[in-house]
Amino acid sequence: MEALKETQFQFPGVTGKYKGKVRDVYYLDQLMIVVASDRISAFDVILPRAIPFKGQILNQIAAKFLALTRDVVPNWVTAVPDPNVTIGVKCEPFKVEMVIRGYLAGHAWREYKSGKRQVCGVPLPDGLKENDKLPSPIITPTTKASEGHDMDISREEIIAQGIVSEADYMQLENYTQALYKKGSEYAASQGLILVDTKYEFGKHDGTIYLIDEIHTPDSSRYFYADTYEAIQSRGEPQKQLSKEFVRQWLIENGFQGKEGQNVPEMSDEVVNSISHRYIELFEKVTGEKFQKRSYAGVESTIESNVLKSLKEISK
Repeated sequence: MEALKETQFQFPGVTGKYKGKVRDVYYLDQLMIVVASDRISAFDVILPRAIPFKGQILNQIAAKFLALTRDVVPNWVTAVPDPNVTIGVKCEPFKVEMVIRGYLAGHAWREYKSGKRQVCGVPLPDGLKENDKLPSPIITPTTKASEGHDMDISREEIIAQGIVSEADYMQLENYTQALYKKGSEYAASQGLILVDTKYEFGKHDGTIYLIDEIHTPDSSRYFYADTYEAIQSRGEPQKQLSKEFVRQWLIENGFQGKEGQNVPEMSDEVVNSISHRYIELFEKVTGEKFQKRSYAGVESTIESNVLKSLKEISK
């Protein structure tokens, strides 16, 4: 099954390269070239097989929502020259991820179910069920680990430890709330609920920028609005559009990223089903028909598109 698992480009002027869980980042003097590969990670582990079209889906969803939120916060994007590539301003990232939750799902639910009534220092009321709507959206930041697991952290700890200054952190919270509101409104227009999501920010020349991807299946969770209430009243699992189905498959097969656990074998059938779910999410979230890129000569196509774009930017 064809997929873009990794890249080894030699773009002119590159000063360094970083291989993330999903993205290959090529640094220039003032810009970064970010190639969204088809790698997939869960529980902070890169899974052994790549998922066809996943990188394209993430890059194109992110491009759409970054364009739609420019009136909320400046973002890093300069050009999107290829279905799998974004070129943008090189920022110094804040070492936190701003996670915001409107519903009790995923990690927050697992913490709550274990008996905790605080997540990242934010108190939660008793009596909530999985996937219940929270009284108001809560921000539950995590540390941004270069390797291994991101860790929950409170606002107070972030400021006390000097990870982010108090003034900058309050601005990050304001941006996070405004972005979540805008994302929720767009999701509602598509018949979806934006359950939770995360945002990353950086600084360039003293200005805070929204960086990375937003409102994609890797960074967000969606429910279907028309069936939410009925399913919730029956106490059944919500049908969701997110990467959670990958996590659940791993859990069912004995893997949660813990020491001594092995990633289960991913058959062609499993890889194909994940690809189809990502395509479904793209179409539901954006309201657009997904157009599959060709993998024939994909590296050459990406390289050509990037070089052409760099030439335009330098004019």
